[in-house]
Order: sequence, then structure tokens, then C-alpha cells
Amino acid sequence: MTGATLKRDLRTGRSLWADSPGLGVPVRPLSQAISVDVAIIGAGISGAFMAHELSKDGSVAVLDRRPPLMGSTVASTALLQWEIDLSLTALAEKIGMARARRAYLRSRSAVDALKAIVAEERIVCGLKDKSSLYLAGDEYGHRALEAEAEARAGIGLESEYIGPAQLRERFGMERTGAIVSAGSASGDPARLAAGLLRRAQARGARVYSQVEVLEAASDPDGVTLLTDAGHAVRAKSVVFCCGYEFPKGVPTPGAKVISTWAMASKPRQRCPAWLRDMLVWEASDPYLYFRMGGDGRLIVGGEDEASPTAHEDEARGRRKCATIADKLKRLLPQVEFEVDYSWAGAFGESATGLPSIGPVEGMDHCWAVMGFGGNGITYSVIASQIVAAEVRGGSDPDAGLYRG
Repeated sequence: MTGATLKRDLRTGRSLWADSPGLGVPVRPLSQAISVDVAIIGAGISGAFMAHELSKDGSVAVLDRRPPLMGSTVASTALLQWEIDLSLTALAEKIGMARARRAYLRSRSAVDALKAIVAEERIVCGLKDKSSLYLAGDEYGHRALEAEAEARAGIGLESEYIGPAQLRERFGMERTGAIVSAGSASGDPARLAAGLLRRAQARGARVYSQVEVLEAASDPDGVTLLTDAGHAVRAKSVVFCCGYEFPKGVPTPGAKVISTWAMASKPRQRCPAWLRDMLVWEASDPYLYFRMGGDGRLIVGGEDEASPTAHEDEARGRRKCATIADKLKRLLPQVEFEVDYSWAGAFGESATGLPSIGPVEGMDHCWAVMGFGGNGITYSVIASQIVAAEVRGGSDPDAGLYRG
């Protein structure tokens, strides 16, 4: 592999997070029909935030056809950013500057809310405050980044443009410019989701696994879910939190599923000191991104491909990882990256980089959460806020941003 060393016991195809400690979430089979206030379909990070919030109000059942956390959550690289896949200026061209500003400010407040939840609930998930370094690339050069930094700063977001000399002096990298932004974070997504589910369970929520929902039928009073366990679930409200697996019958205009790849080094990787406090990504297509984990692993990924199944091809995965490692080596030639884990997964993408959060058309009492884009965990927080407000009979002022 160019630019990296492969270990003989390389854990290919297994996410780093699947081996995290503290992932135990008590589950039960669906052995009889049940009735609850809210049924949540999906026990990943979106379902976990939803269960954590809605279990404050009444009875909650979480159903998943897999064991908890084992869908797209363990494929995440957990760069907990408020920055959206589309820059503020590019997003403004698609949805207008007023709405783009609101979307960016909501993402920023969601990261703060995530940090507050972790602190309040004392969830051990390696959460660490980070800044973000956004490098000029083949999609956005230094002039575009200068304009972007100015636009962000104009709405109160902590972003500063630096030129090539400053970039070289502060970070030892050669690019035509970059944006340094404060207010992001990183962590272990599986431990975060497990912690949230356990806190919800402490308030009475129940997690049923492995149970697949085959059909949902709504009526004026609620929703009936038919399952492969042969027992029905009756709920006043249902929330689909299916990650990047689009529920049948739920419209997803402009959305597509693509493939992505990631690797992690062995612990205590030698890296520049500044990298411990920084998330790095580039304005290129496909783009490279990397960060340090709490145990000193370097986590790196990218090379996204517009195919929902390419991540299943092992030979392609080896080529993608070689390309990622080569790009990293060119950017940080002093880093000798020894691969310990490599994995791939699918994730959703939308035309705006914004998620789809809202009621399911034609199905009363049903909501769907699809966290398109690279900030799925940030969007999971926003989804729990918006859907919870509506389940409680209220509304969220930003709900319209996420409904196409």
C-alpha cells in the first residue's frame, strides 16, 4: 500500500468502533404485542438521540432488525462538525442566504447541544472539543475560501481564513489557503449511541432486537406496526430512524446513497501536536479528511464514490485505502501511517447537504429522519429536537429547512 504499512492482522472490513468497550445495550425479543406512546425504528445514533429525548415524556419502544449500533453508526468517523457539506456561500445559491444562514447556525447550536447532553448525562464516549481546518482543493480554491470565511464570520461563526504562508507555518502543509473554525468535536459514535440508549432505558424505554418492521398502517388515533416476530406494535407516534436505508413508502427526492472508505492507525500514532485538537478536511471531490482519536489513533477517510454497493467490493476497498493513504502521505509526509483497521460503508447524500426530517407523506403520526451528508450525528441531534417538538404538539422554527 502506497504511503502506509499494512499489518498482517489488519482488521479489514471491521469498524474500529465495533471493538469499543462499553457497547452493551440490554435488548429483548418482541414476544407479545405491545402498546407505547412512541415507537422508534432504528437503534443507531439517530434512534438513540430520539429515544433519549422522547423517553422524557412517555413510553418508548426502539426496534431494530440488527443488534443496536450495528448499522451506519459504526461506519461513521465521527467528525462532529457544524460545517455542512456545501459551503455557506454555495448553500445560499441553492436555498437563499437567509435559509443557508439559519441552517449553519442551527448546525452550530446542535454541536453545542450534543456536548451539553454528553456532559449532563455523563456519557463516556471520548468526546473532545476540536477546531476544524478546511483546506483549499480542486472544488474551492483560496479565493472561494476567503469569501466563505468572510460569510461565516458575518453571521457570528468562528472562522478565520489563513493564506499559504500561515498554513505552512502553523500546520506544515502546502495548500493555497484554508479556513480555521472553532466549535466542533470528535468522539466514539458507538459509545455515544450506547450511552444515550441506556439513559433512555433508565427512564423506561425498551429496545427490541432483532425485530424487523414489515408494514406500518396509520389511522386517526395512531400507528400499527406489523413485525416479523408475529406480534404487532401499537404506537401513538412512530419515528423512522433508519440511517441511510430509506424506508419503503417514504419519499426521498434528490437523495442518493453513495459509498465511502475509512482507516484507522494503531494507537499512539506519531503525528504533529496540533492534530490532536483539529479536524482536517479538504475542498475537493473526492475529498480527504482525518483526525486523531483519544487513544492516539489517526483516523482517515474519503474517496467517496457514487454507488450504493461499491463499498461491498473488497478489491475496490483495498485500492481506495491505498489512494487515501497516498493522499495523506503527500499532505503529511512526516507521518508514517500503520493501518490497524479499515472499513467501508454507505451513506446518504442530498442536493443541499441538508438532511430530510419531517412527517411521512400520507401517513399520520409518522416521521422520518434521514441524516444525509457528512454531518449525520449533528443532524441526529437536530432531528431529535424537531421531531420531539412536533410529537409534543408544538413546532420548531427551523423545521422547514429540512423538508426539501
